[in-house]
Amino acid sequence: MNAGFDWVALAEYAAIGLLSGGLLALIALGFVLIYKGTGVINFAMGEFMMLGAYFFYTARVLWALPAWLALALTLAAVAVVAAVIERALLRPLAGQPVISVLMATIGLASALHGGVEALWSGRNYEMPALLPRKPFTPGEILIPGQVLWSFVLAAAVIAAFTLYFRFSRTGVAMRAAASDPLTACVLGIDVRRTQALTWMFAGMVGAVAGIVVASMTSLSPALGGTALGVLAVIILGGLDSIAGAIVAGLVVGLAESLTAGYLGGKVRDIVPYAIVLVILLIRPYGLFGTRQIERL
Repeated sequence: MNAGFDWVALAEYAAIGLLSGGLLALIALGFVLIYKGTGVINFAMGEFMMLGAYFFYTARVLWALPAWLALALTLAAVAVVAAVIERALLRPLAGQPVISVLMATIGLASALHGGVEALWSGRNYEMPALLPRKPFTPGEILIPGQVLWSFVLAAAVIAAFTLYFRFSRTGVAMRAAASDPLTACVLGIDVRRTQALTWMFAGMVGAVAGIVVASMTSLSPALGGTALGVLAVIILGGLDSIAGAIVAGLVVGLAESLTAGYLGGKVRDIVPYAIVLVILLIRPYGLFGTRQIERL
C-alpha cells in the first residue's frame, strides 16, 4: 500500500462526482420521459434546456421578477412550447418510420437554436446565482455549494416525478399509455393527451436542468450542446428506465470526476463512452432497459 496516497482527494473527487451525477440524471430524465411516452429519442432536449434558461434570464434579470415567479413563468412557457411542438410537429408523424421522427427532432433542435440566437444574440450572459455557493466541508473534504445543492434539487425533481407517475391518476394513465398504447386506448385513456403531457413534463425537466447549468457556468446558445454529453447516461441506464437514468448518472458522474482528477480533462470525455461500450457488450439494452428497445 502506498502510504503517500491522498485519500482525502479521492473522497473529494468521489463525492463531487456522485453529486454531479444527480444533475446528469435530471437531464437524462427528460430523454427517458419522452422515450417512455412516445418511443422517440428527442435530440432537441438540449434546446429545451437552453430555452428554459433564456426564459428564466429574461423574467428574472430583464423583467426583474422574483425568482419564484420567474421560475413559474419559465416552466409554464416551456410547457406551452413543448405542447405546441408535440401537436404541430410530432403528432403528424405518428406511424412514420423512426428515422423520420429522429430527423424531425434534429431539425427542431436547429430551429430552436437559431431562434434563440436571433432573439437573444449569441453572446454569453451571466445568470444570477440560483443555488447557495457556500462550500460544504465535512472533515477535510471540500464540496462546492452549487454542486451539493444542484444534487438536492435534482433529487427533489426526480422524486416528485417518480411519485407522480406511480400514485397519481394521470401518472398511471401515462404509464399505461407508454406501456401499451392500443390497450390503453381501448380502456378509454386519451393516448394523445398523455403524449402531449409527456412532452410538457420533459420540457419542464429540461428547463430546470438548463437553469441550474447556466447558473453554474454561463448562458449562451452553446448550452444546448450540454444534453448531448448525457447520451452516454441514457444508453448506459436504458432508454426507458428512470431508475437506470439515476444509477447511470451517478456512475458516469463518479467516473468523470475521478478521471478528471487523476488523468486530466481530455480523458474524462472518453471514459463514459468506454464504460457504455463495456456494459453494452454484456447488456445490449442497458443496465435497466427492456430487451425490446431497438438500438439505432
